[in-house]
Amino acid sequence: MEWLTDLHHALYAKMGNALYYAIAFITIIALLAQWRLYEKCRLPGLAAFVPIWNLVVFLRIVGRPAKQAWWFFIPVFGQLYFLPKVWIEVIHCFGKRSMLDYILLFALNGLYILNLAMDDDNQYLGPLYGQQDLPKPTKLTPRPMMA
Repeated sequence: MEWLTDLHHALYAKMGNALYYAIAFITIIALLAQWRLYEKCRLPGLAAFVPIWNLVVFLRIVGRPAKQAWWFFIPVFGQLYFLPKVWIEVIHCFGKRSMLDYILLFALNGLYILNLAMDDDNQYLGPLYGQQDLPKPTKLTPRPMMA
């Protein structure tokens, strides 16, 4: 834990209070982007500021059940697998499926979500969780009987 303290002191020595101003600015942009995204999906935008309700509304956008909000709190699974998976499902709900969209989502998350929420060309298509492109049923041909 000492390395974390050393890292903080090294960054603070170089940047001073500007480090905290930058973190606060990024946080405000991300919260406002999430608020606008929730409103675009016809969900309460105020939920972006309330911790657990935020997760429930976030999952409701993609159509996942609210009980899966606890999966975010599992140490490795929640942050490294489940959160990115749900973010990808969110942009799928807006019809974004290109590799560039995925890269921008992870590189510039708050700004990409702000762009997605503010752009009038992007329409919310509805929750897509559990809906898969199932293959069309093929016509069965009768098998010859051996009796």
